[in-house]
Order: sequence, then structure tokens, then C-alpha cells
Amino acid sequence: MTQTLKLTYRVCHRVRWAPELGASLGSRGVCSAPRSLGDIPGPSTPGFLAELFCKGGLSRLHELQLQGAARFGPVWLASFGTVRTVYLAAPALIEQLLRQEGPLPERCSFSPWTEHRRQRQRACGLLTAEGEEWQRLRSLLAPLLLRPQAAAGYAGTLDSVVRDLVRRLRRQREQAAGPPALVRDVAGEFYKFGLESIAAVLLGSRLGCLEAEVPPDTETFIRAVGSVFVSTLLTMAMPNWLHRLVPGPWGRLCRDWDQMFAFAQQHVERREAEVAMRTHGKPEGDVAPGVHLTYFLFREKLSAPSILGNVTELLLAGVDTVSNTLSWALYELSRHPDIQMALHSEITAALGPSSCAHLPATALSQLPLLKAVVKEVLRLYPVVPGNSRVPDKDIHVGDYIIPKSTLVTLCHYATSRDPAQFPEPNSFRPARWLGEGPAPHPFASLPFGFGKRSCMGKRLAELQLQMALAQILTHFEVRPEPGAAPIRPMTRTVLVPERSINLQFVDR
Repeated sequence: MTQTLKLTYRVCHRVRWAPELGASLGSRGVCSAPRSLGDIPGPSTPGFLAELFCKGGLSRLHELQLQGAARFGPVWLASFGTVRTVYLAAPALIEQLLRQEGPLPERCSFSPWTEHRRQRQRACGLLTAEGEEWQRLRSLLAPLLLRPQAAAGYAGTLDSVVRDLVRRLRRQREQAAGPPALVRDVAGEFYKFGLESIAAVLLGSRLGCLEAEVPPDTETFIRAVGSVFVSTLLTMAMPNWLHRLVPGPWGRLCRDWDQMFAFAQQHVERREAEVAMRTHGKPEGDVAPGVHLTYFLFREKLSAPSILGNVTELLLAGVDTVSNTLSWALYELSRHPDIQMALHSEITAALGPSSCAHLPATALSQLPLLKAVVKEVLRLYPVVPGNSRVPDKDIHVGDYIIPKSTLVTLCHYATSRDPAQFPEPNSFRPARWLGEGPAPHPFASLPFGFGKRSCMGKRLAELQLQMALAQILTHFEVRPEPGAAPIRPMTRTVLVPERSINLQFVDR
């Protein structure tokens, strides 16, 4: 009861621009009676469209969250055509909505992606499937990815990829003009690392992304990944009828996905042939366990189109998440040498006398500052700055009743930079995750989501980030590019640097 009263006071009085908020307490009779969707404040439709299209808003959607919260409070409503969207920018409200989810939570599906699958007669993977099909795929993949011991089992595979990344960084800094030891566009290098590592886990094969000469089909896939997020943002902002008048974004999106499917298909077919040779003439119980996820999908008798759909989407998901987060982590560490030094000391102490050794997954998870750095980077630069839900029933959120089937956007970027939750919210302070100051609301920073719709690759991504950071900082001191101006994030469906991050990698 004491906690309830504290939450009541914090939600109803802390947010000065919305004293009627009520958060999860409206249904308890603490604040005002429930109100309808029409009572929610928000911008006019012309004003909303002007922010999106006339002021560079599509690339600043994360900043529009902050502006919306400052202007209207933690709940606001905006209309785009016939679609009305409720925005939530308070951790207590996000928690309230997520805890009312049904057994099959529905996101605002990436409708252009789903439409591509329909037109091309492709099977949906875990990112685009909904309902019972999504539940079936998640139940199948969860034991292979979400269990801690399952993710740790890929550490050996990832270690060789991380070592190749260190070698590539050495090569790249020798080729760059300008200041010594400078590597230009580190995100581009980490894109290659992300694809190489996720392919090693998914397919059990190396693609050559980190070699001196990257294979052309791999380069094509990497370009398609970067391009598809831009075309997705544009097509989602356009009504369907406009695609006929302005076909460019839709055509680009289809081309990008076609290239990614073609790339994945050739590698899946190779793995399928290898599995068939391995199992030929042997009882199923006599076959040694596979070392990659696709093997398990074959063993589960998943249809070929479904395997291809899942592999293609997981390749996409595994590239952008790791590459952007690793780029931001090294960017911030280069600008905070004291934190980098402390982290290097923590890593080398765990390694012991052999600085060339690699830390096992169990040891990495015991390094508190390393974990805190990753958490702080994901707070400042969440890969997905906003998520969404479509409730399957009328729900009570704050002072409002949100009707069934209403699109609700969860403003994770706004909550993760809320000064009431995170003092000095724009500052890189990993110590805030080590007990410095009061703990934030548990739903203030949700980089991997929550509940049944949480990110399937969370543990694998954390392992990749921790292994890469540990090895890079063992070999290099990372410094900022001399004279470089600060770099801000921009929205490209996911959150990315607005321009190339260039860093110096100086031998230790």
C-alpha cells in the first residue's frame, strides 16, 4: 500500500504539465474518472503532417517524442489519415499497457514488409508474423536463443569472428588518410561484423565480411539492409494510394527485400544440402547436433519457405542492432577516457596474465562496468526508439479508456531521456546502473522490449557486444577523431548516427 501511495503521488504530481495523468491509478479511483479517446490532447492533423514532412521530422521522429511530451504531457493523440495513434511517454503508463497484454500481443506490423511477403508469396518470419503463426515461431526459436546457456553456447563461434574484426580494424586504420590509426565509418565496419557473426550462428558458415576483399553478394546484402530501413520509413509515411503516384520508395523497398531473400536463399540451400548429406542413411537419433540455428529448423521439419523467411529476417535483425550499438559504445568511450580506462582495467583483471585470451561468456556476465556501459549506451541510443501495440480489448491507461484496435506508440526514447528518471539524461554515465543514485522505473529503459514480444535475440546481442568490446579494448585505446564535432542520432526506422563516426584505434 505504501508503494501504491508513493506511485500515486509521483505520477499525479511529479509531471507538472499533466496533473490529471493518473497513470495506472485511474482504475483504482485515486485520480479522475476514465475519459474517452477524444479527450486526449494532441496536435492538429495539419500541424502533425507539417512536423513529419516539412521540418525533417521523419529523421527526427525520436525528437518528436520529446517535443510531444513537453507540449502535451505523457499521453497525446495524433491522426494520420484514418489512423489515430495514442502516444505514451511515461514509464508507469507503458508498464500499465504492457501488463494488460493478451496471449498474442499485436504490434503495429511493418505493413510494407508484410505486403512485400504477400505480393512475392513469401513466408513471414518472426519479425512480420502475427497471431498463431508468430506464437508457433517464437515457441520454436525461444529455446535456441533466449535461454542463457543456449546463447553462451555460441561464444566459441563468435570468438573467431571477433578476432577477425580486430584484424580488420588494424588493416583499415593503415589504409585511411588523415590522422594516424584512424578508422573511418566504424558503423560500416561493424555492419560487416554484425552480418558475419549472425551468419555464423544462423548458418554455421563464414561469409568473408571481414576479409580484405568483401564478396560482392555480401556487399549487396549489407547495402540492402541499410537501404530497407530508409524505404520502410518512407512507405509507412505514405498512404497506399500514393504509392502509385510516387512509386520510388515502394519499388526500392521491394528491391531491397528481394536482394536479401536471394542472398539468404543461396546460403540456406547450401546448408540444406549439407544437412541432407550428414543425415543420409542415419537414424535421426544418431545424427550429431548441429552447430547452427538453421540445422535445428530443418530438424523441426519447418517448411522451406518458413525457414527462408525466418533466416532472412533474423539476418536483418542481427546486423543493425549490433553495429549501431557497438558504434555508439566506442564513440562514447572515446569521449570519456576515464570510463574507458576503468573498463579496460576491469577487462584485463578478468583476463589475468594472458591478455590475448578470450573471456568465456560466464565471465563476461560478471563484469559489472562492461554490462553497465552496454545498458547506458542502449538507454541513450535505443536501437528501436519507439515500439507499438494494438490492444485486443478496451484497456485503461492513466485517465483514459483506449478502445480495442487503437494503435498505441510507446515512446522509449522519451522515457529513457526523462530527467525525472535519469538525472543528466543526455550524459553518458554508466555508473547510474551501478547503484549511483535512485534506481529508475523498470520500464523507463526497455531497449529489448518486454514480455512475450521482447527481442528474441537479446542474449545473443548482449554476448556479441560484450565480446567485441572486451577484445577491442584489450588491443586498442579508442580515441575520437581530432576536431570532430559531436554526432547526433537520427531515425531511419531504427536509430543511427546522423553521419559517419570516425575513431582512432591506437595500439596498447
